[in-house]
Amino acid sequence: MEKIHLYDKIISPLVTEKSTNLSEQNKIIFKVNTKANKKNLKTNIEKIFKVNVVKVNIINKKTRIKLTRGKKVRVKGYKKAIITLKKGQNIDLTTGI
Repeated sequence: MEKIHLYDKIISPLVTEKSTNLSEQNKIIFKVNTKANKKNLKTNIEKIFKVNVVKVNIINKKTRIKLTRGKKVRVKGYKKAIITLKKGQNIDLTTGI
């Protein structure tokens, strides 16, 4: 089993209309490594951003085939994590790590 570095588990934040609405409920959505799990994500986010994580939900988006201009295109799947923070805390995604 290979070790993954602290910053390698979190790939990028997902900024969409839905994720912006969830930020009002102290929830942040990240695209994460496919080998990441809830326990490791919780400790990594607490160390990196110095916040208290209440809950971690993980969703696997499967690879799918999409029709674009009459051609079949493969859309690669990924894993995303919805992180629920303690009330009153937030992560500012506009600044870098």
